[in-house]
Amino acid sequence: MPPKPKFTREEVAATALDIIKESGVSSLTAREVGKRLGTTVSPIFTIFSNMEDLKWAARELAMREFEAYASDFREYSPAFKRIGMLMVSYAIHEPELYKLLFMQEHPQGQSFSDTMGELGTLADTCIELIQQDYDMTKEEAKLLFEQMWIHTFGIGSLCAMKVCDFTEEEIANRLGQIFTGQMMLIKSGQMNHVAGVPKKETEK
Repeated sequence: MPPKPKFTREEVAATALDIIKESGVSSLTAREVGKRLGTTVSPIFTIFSNMEDLKWAARELAMREFEAYASDFREYSPAFKRIGMLMVSYAIHEPELYKLLFMQEHPQGQSFSDTMGELGTLADTCIELIQQDYDMTKEEAKLLFEQMWIHTFGIGSLCAMKVCDFTEEEIANRLGQIFTGQMMLIKSGQMNHVAGVPKKETEK
Protein backbone atom coordinates (compact mmCIF):
# COMPACT_ATOMS: atom_id res chain seq x y z
CA MET A 1 0.00 0.00 0.00
CA PRO A 2 1.47 3.41 -0.98
CA PRO A 3 2.18 5.87 1.82
CA LYS A 4 -0.60 8.26 2.75
CA PRO A 5 0.12 11.75 1.36
CA LYS A 6 1.21 14.29 3.97
CA PHE A 7 -0.69 17.04 2.16
CA THR A 8 -4.00 17.16 0.35
CA ARG A 9 -4.25 17.83 -3.39
CA GLU A 10 -5.77 21.24 -2.70
CA GLU A 11 -3.03 22.22 -0.23
CA VAL A 12 -0.33 21.50 -2.78
CA ALA A 13 -2.29 23.23 -5.56
CA ALA A 14 -2.83 26.29 -3.33
CA THR A 15 0.90 26.48 -2.65
CA ALA A 16 1.57 26.28 -6.39
CA LEU A 17 -0.96 29.05 -6.97
CA ASP A 18 0.79 31.28 -4.42
CA ILE A 19 4.10 30.79 -6.23
CA ILE A 20 2.54 31.63 -9.60
CA LYS A 21 0.76 34.69 -8.20
CA GLU A 22 4.02 36.03 -6.80
CA SER A 23 6.50 35.16 -9.54
CA GLY A 24 4.72 33.70 -12.56
CA VAL A 25 4.25 30.22 -14.03
CA SER A 26 7.94 29.90 -14.92
CA SER A 27 8.77 29.98 -11.18
CA LEU A 28 6.66 26.91 -10.45
CA THR A 29 9.09 24.08 -9.71
CA ALA A 30 8.81 20.95 -7.59
CA ARG A 31 11.71 22.15 -5.46
CA GLU A 32 10.02 25.50 -4.73
CA VAL A 33 6.70 23.84 -3.88
CA GLY A 34 8.46 21.41 -1.56
CA LYS A 35 10.36 24.25 0.08
CA ARG A 36 7.13 26.16 0.75
CA LEU A 37 5.53 23.07 2.22
CA GLY A 38 8.59 22.23 4.30
CA THR A 39 9.13 18.88 2.66
CA THR A 40 10.89 17.16 -0.24
CA VAL A 41 9.44 16.86 -3.73
CA SER A 42 8.28 13.29 -3.05
CA PRO A 43 4.85 14.16 -1.57
CA ILE A 44 4.11 16.30 -4.62
CA PHE A 45 4.54 13.42 -7.04
CA THR A 46 2.57 11.11 -4.76
CA ILE A 47 -0.44 13.31 -5.57
CA PHE A 48 0.35 14.70 -9.03
CA SER A 49 1.68 12.79 -12.01
CA ASN A 50 3.88 15.69 -13.13
CA MET A 51 4.30 19.45 -12.83
CA GLU A 52 1.91 20.12 -15.72
CA ASP A 53 -0.78 18.29 -13.77
CA LEU A 54 -0.03 20.47 -10.75
CA LYS A 55 -0.14 23.65 -12.85
CA TRP A 56 -3.62 22.84 -14.13
CA ALA A 57 -4.79 22.03 -10.60
CA ALA A 58 -3.56 25.49 -9.60
CA ARG A 59 -5.43 26.91 -12.58
CA GLU A 60 -8.67 25.36 -11.30
CA LEU A 61 -8.17 27.22 -8.02
CA ALA A 62 -7.37 30.42 -9.92
CA MET A 63 -10.61 30.11 -11.89
CA ARG A 64 -12.54 29.80 -8.63
CA GLU A 65 -10.76 32.90 -7.36
CA PHE A 66 -11.63 34.81 -10.54
CA GLU A 67 -15.27 33.74 -10.33
CA ALA A 68 -15.37 35.04 -6.75
CA TYR A 69 -13.71 38.28 -7.93
CA ALA A 70 -16.45 38.73 -10.54
CA SER A 71 -19.32 37.45 -8.40
CA ASP A 72 -21.09 40.81 -8.02
CA PHE A 73 -21.93 41.13 -11.73
CA ARG A 74 -25.69 40.67 -11.18
CA GLU A 75 -25.74 43.86 -9.12
CA TYR A 76 -24.83 45.86 -12.23
CA SER A 77 -26.54 46.69 -15.50
CA PRO A 78 -25.55 45.60 -18.03
CA ALA A 79 -24.30 42.55 -16.12
CA PHE A 80 -22.38 41.11 -19.05
CA LYS A 81 -20.32 44.28 -19.45
CA ARG A 82 -19.47 44.12 -15.75
CA ILE A 83 -17.88 40.70 -16.28
CA GLY A 84 -15.80 42.08 -19.14
CA MET A 85 -14.67 45.05 -17.07
CA LEU A 86 -13.69 42.73 -14.21
CA MET A 87 -11.77 40.45 -16.54
CA VAL A 88 -9.59 43.37 -17.62
CA SER A 89 -9.35 44.60 -14.02
CA TYR A 90 -8.10 41.16 -13.01
CA ALA A 91 -5.43 41.37 -15.70
CA ILE A 92 -4.29 44.69 -14.24
CA HIS A 93 -4.28 43.69 -10.56
CA GLU A 94 -3.40 39.96 -10.84
CA PRO A 95 -1.39 39.73 -14.06
CA GLU A 96 0.26 36.40 -13.31
CA LEU A 97 -3.06 34.73 -12.51
CA TYR A 98 -4.59 36.25 -15.65
CA LYS A 99 -1.76 34.70 -17.67
CA LEU A 100 -2.34 31.36 -15.94
CA LEU A 101 -6.06 31.46 -16.71
CA PHE A 102 -6.10 32.83 -20.22
CA MET A 103 -2.61 32.88 -21.74
CA GLN A 104 -1.20 29.36 -21.38
CA GLU A 105 0.26 27.68 -24.45
CA HIS A 106 -0.83 24.17 -25.35
CA PRO A 107 1.92 21.88 -26.70
CA GLN A 108 -0.15 20.85 -29.72
CA GLY A 109 -2.38 23.90 -29.89
CA GLN A 110 -6.12 23.51 -29.70
CA SER A 111 -9.34 24.66 -31.35
CA PHE A 112 -11.17 27.82 -30.41
CA SER A 113 -14.12 25.76 -29.13
CA ASP A 114 -11.77 23.86 -26.80
CA THR A 115 -10.47 27.17 -25.47
CA MET A 116 -14.03 28.30 -24.83
CA GLY A 117 -14.69 25.00 -23.07
CA GLU A 118 -11.92 25.77 -20.58
CA LEU A 119 -13.92 28.78 -19.36
CA GLY A 120 -16.40 26.39 -17.74
CA THR A 121 -19.59 27.86 -16.31
CA LEU A 122 -18.39 31.42 -16.94
CA ALA A 123 -19.13 31.11 -20.67
CA ASP A 124 -22.59 29.65 -20.03
CA THR A 125 -23.40 32.46 -17.59
CA CYS A 126 -22.36 35.15 -20.08
CA ILE A 127 -24.40 33.60 -22.89
CA GLU A 128 -27.48 33.43 -20.66
CA LEU A 129 -27.06 37.08 -19.65
CA ILE A 130 -26.82 38.20 -23.27
CA GLN A 131 -29.93 36.21 -24.18
CA GLN A 132 -31.91 37.74 -21.33
CA ASP A 133 -30.78 41.35 -21.67
CA TYR A 134 -30.61 41.72 -25.45
CA ASP A 135 -33.39 39.47 -26.75
CA MET A 136 -31.10 37.18 -28.71
CA THR A 137 -31.26 33.49 -29.54
CA LYS A 138 -28.77 31.18 -27.87
CA GLU A 139 -26.83 30.88 -31.13
CA GLU A 140 -26.67 34.67 -31.53
CA ALA A 141 -25.71 35.15 -27.89
CA LYS A 142 -22.97 32.52 -28.17
CA LEU A 143 -21.52 34.22 -31.23
CA LEU A 144 -21.62 37.65 -29.57
CA PHE A 145 -19.98 36.26 -26.43
CA GLU A 146 -17.18 34.67 -28.46
CA GLN A 147 -16.52 37.90 -30.37
CA MET A 148 -16.49 39.92 -27.17
CA TRP A 149 -14.27 37.41 -25.39
CA ILE A 150 -11.63 37.77 -28.11
CA HIS A 151 -11.72 41.56 -27.82
CA THR A 152 -11.75 41.59 -24.01
CA PHE A 153 -8.98 39.01 -23.91
CA GLY A 154 -6.91 41.29 -26.14
CA ILE A 155 -7.30 44.30 -23.87
CA GLY A 156 -6.63 42.16 -20.80
CA SER A 157 -3.49 40.69 -22.36
CA LEU A 158 -2.16 44.14 -23.23
CA CYS A 159 -2.64 45.13 -19.60
CA ALA A 160 -1.25 41.91 -18.10
CA MET A 161 1.88 42.18 -20.25
CA LYS A 162 2.16 45.89 -19.44
CA VAL A 163 2.09 46.77 -23.12
CA CYS A 164 -0.66 49.36 -22.60
CA ASP A 165 -2.13 51.20 -19.64
CA PHE A 166 -5.86 51.84 -20.06
CA THR A 167 -8.02 53.91 -17.74
CA GLU A 168 -11.30 52.42 -16.54
CA GLU A 169 -13.15 54.89 -18.76
CA GLU A 170 -11.14 53.83 -21.82
CA ILE A 171 -11.82 50.17 -21.10
CA ALA A 172 -15.56 50.82 -20.69
CA ASN A 173 -15.72 52.84 -23.91
CA ARG A 174 -13.82 50.31 -25.99
CA LEU A 175 -15.84 47.37 -24.73
CA GLY A 176 -19.08 49.29 -25.23
CA GLN A 177 -18.22 50.31 -28.78
CA ILE A 178 -17.26 46.84 -29.96
CA PHE A 179 -20.25 45.27 -28.20
CA THR A 180 -22.72 47.63 -29.85
CA GLY A 181 -21.18 47.14 -33.29
CA GLN A 182 -21.08 43.35 -33.02
CA MET A 183 -24.63 43.14 -31.67
CA MET A 184 -25.98 45.28 -34.52
CA LEU A 185 -24.11 43.20 -37.09
CA ILE A 186 -25.37 39.89 -35.69
CA LYS A 187 -28.96 41.12 -35.42
CA SER A 188 -28.83 42.43 -38.98
CA GLY A 189 -28.22 38.92 -40.28
CA GLN A 190 -25.22 40.18 -42.26
CA MET A 191 -22.50 38.49 -40.19
CA ASN A 192 -21.47 36.29 -43.13
CA HIS A 193 -21.43 39.17 -45.60
CA VAL A 194 -18.91 41.49 -43.97
CA ALA A 195 -16.09 43.00 -46.00
CA GLY A 196 -13.27 40.59 -46.67
CA VAL A 197 -15.39 37.44 -47.07
CA PRO A 198 -15.06 36.42 -50.74
CA LYS A 199 -18.24 35.88 -52.71
CA LYS A 200 -18.97 32.56 -54.32
CA GLU A 201 -18.41 32.29 -58.01
CA THR A 202 -22.18 32.19 -58.58
CA GLU A 203 -22.61 35.49 -56.70
CA LYS A 204 -20.07 37.40 -58.80
